[in-house]
Amino acid sequence: MPTIKVNDINIYYEIHGEGFPYVMISGSPCDVNWWIPEQIEAPSKYFKTIIFDNRGSGRTDKSVMDYSIKMFADDTVGLMNALNIEKAHVLGVSMGGMIAQEIALNYPERVEKLVLCCTHCGGSKQVYPSNEIIQMMMTPRKMTPEELVNEILSLCFTDDFFKNNPDFIESYKQRILKIPISLDSYQRQVSAEMGFSTAMRLKKIEAPTLILHGTEDVLVPPKNAEILAKRIPGAKMIMLDKTAHFLFQPYPERVSIMINDFLTEKIEIEAH
Repeated sequence: MPTIKVNDINIYYEIHGEGFPYVMISGSPCDVNWWIPEQIEAPSKYFKTIIFDNRGSGRTDKSVMDYSIKMFADDTVGLMNALNIEKAHVLGVSMGGMIAQEIALNYPERVEKLVLCCTHCGGSKQVYPSNEIIQMMMTPRKMTPEELVNEILSLCFTDDFFKNNPDFIESYKQRILKIPISLDSYQRQVSAEMGFSTAMRLKKIEAPTLILHGTEDVLVPPKNAEILAKRIPGAKMIMLDKTAHFLFQPYPERVSIMINDFLTEKIEIEAH
């Protein structure tokens, strides 16, 4: 399995396809197994697509220290350095979207285009989920890996999709349980999210930006997409109907086409 030394850890990564580099950053507690095939196959037809496990997830080392979104951003750029990638399109999902924002702000010369999926800017401008969900995510509990995954998946899909696609949910659950995250690492990642804020800096983002968000997202309420779109110069926002936090279901091909059209300049950026 390919791992490479980055900063103080060894990062697990995969490369699919050829062409201009495209770095995809997952959220918490995800590793590469959380990407569905369509998410990788579609861009790898056009781009050198890099996926990897964040610090504390999957086959990447789990350092014993407090995590921060800036630390994850430095890890990602460190991986790009190790792979001799000078510049790339960067996509981030959920916590990965927070990491992508930090990369665009701290390393603007490394980002060609930016795609932010189901994420927020943190801080006082963030629109939070319900108190029930906040308690669920923040309260330390002893849970088995399967209990943790069941809880997360119940929040990531619409009720209709979850109810009407039991085979997909079960096979997906078994795939992501292959390398379960430890509760300690998961809580460190959640703490990093809670300490994150870019709201006052977003106007400095230079990269052309596409924002995608589901209208039924209960983990990151849709209002957060509007906040990002208003604060990032020239950003384009697309809201996806009947879609929750897991943006690629129920229409993985449609979302892949939207992203590819943006990256290949078939969509023009509209200022807000």
